[in-house]
Amino acid sequence: MARARVQFICQNCGTVHARWAGKCDGCGAWNTLVEEGTSSGIGSGPQAASRKARKGRAVALTTLSGDIEDAPRITTGIGELDRVTGGGFVRGSALLVGGDPGIGKSTLLTQAAAALAARGHRIVYVSGEEAVAQIRLRAQRLDVAQQPVELAAETNVEDILATIEDGKRPDLVILDSIQTLWTDMAESAPGTVTQVRASAQAMIRYAKSTGAAVVLVGHVTKEGQIAGPRVVEHMVDGVLYFEGEGGHHYRILRTVKNRFGPTDEIGVFEMGDRGLREVSNPSELFLGERSAAAPGAAVFAGMEGTRPVLVEIQALVAPSPLGTPRRAVVGWDSARLSMVLAVLEAHCGVRFATHDVYLNVAGGYRISEPAADLAVAAALVSSLTGLALPADCVYFGEISLSGAVRPVAHAASRLKEAEKLGFAQAVMPPGNEDGSGAIASRAARPEALAELVARIAGAKAA
Repeated sequence: MARARVQFICQNCGTVHARWAGKCDGCGAWNTLVEEGTSSGIGSGPQAASRKARKGRAVALTTLSGDIEDAPRITTGIGELDRVTGGGFVRGSALLVGGDPGIGKSTLLTQAAAALAARGHRIVYVSGEEAVAQIRLRAQRLDVAQQPVELAAETNVEDILATIEDGKRPDLVILDSIQTLWTDMAESAPGTVTQVRASAQAMIRYAKSTGAAVVLVGHVTKEGQIAGPRVVEHMVDGVLYFEGEGGHHYRILRTVKNRFGPTDEIGVFEMGDRGLREVSNPSELFLGERSAAAPGAAVFAGMEGTRPVLVEIQALVAPSPLGTPRRAVVGWDSARLSMVLAVLEAHCGVRFATHDVYLNVAGGYRISEPAADLAVAAALVSSLTGLALPADCVYFGEISLSGAVRPVAHAASRLKEAEKLGFAQAVMPPGNEDGSGAIASRAARPEALAELVARIAGAKAA
């Protein structure tokens, strides 16, 4: 009888090694290789040494046109959650939700389950980390204990499938979390790469074959990525990240992948004593306590997916006692800040070589788009000169290495959001002429960054 082959799999990235080593060759992580057998599980084949490959059966082919059995989506009634998912949960889809411990993933899904159950849908909530009594305590705190959500505390995939297949097909199945599940098809311990991959594949197969929507909760690593093999993120139809800072009461649900809607969409929630409350206008949240007379503050009109968001960018430029001045950034790319500083020095004559530079995005918000370049430059010049920028002005535009101001997308949506919140002026790229309204007609359109610096300095002369 042939001896079962043993392999070592990295629990961080899923790289397979023939022998144990202290460091993974794939991701460079230390002490992450775990011994796993290959006699079963995904990637090993169905015990090919003792079984003959069965003959495949023909699958019925169909066309693109045809009737849909049910409504393609089920809406929760929670506006921010429906926005992030693209209009609600798609039937037969699998969704992966990740976030830091204690950020509110279980709270959000409990509220979503109760909202759907109140609309007459069958919802099954299976927890592998909490007892049923603990889930009931959370439901009582959220004031949703009266909703007919079906609960279970189980970790075996086969038992879960046998349970939910008994009776009417559920509309939504929530599994908290995927790292606690294990299947009889794999012999490794729960939480290992093989078990996570096999359990996720079994639940996704169930979703596709029955039309029930499945939500998988995933733990995250210290780098902020969902733990386990990245292949799980490729298998599911959507990946959502629940983000938030410990010192702030708001939470952001961000779409990273969505096969049925836009990506880079966000939903904003506020954490309170009675759970999560949706914030319909996040711009007011990020501009909540703004000081209009303070220098070094510029309002950036940004975009998150299809939603315009206004956020304050704060800069502090102070003389440095150090030989090498400090550059500290919170909420933005530090390499992007270095580029903006270099352009200001090379093309505008603004010197930062003897100054410390601190940049912060108010409210703990994170900006990733290059359209914030113009707002960052305005805040830096304002702090250096000690001149406050106009309180009713917004800034957006990308800066090139030559000092030119380049156009960005969705200018009309940015201006419309700014005008709705009471802003009367805008500084934007000259190539964006698609704006309309009073704010667009009064907008300044500098062709080069030097024109913006001269505009700010001119306010002092005036």
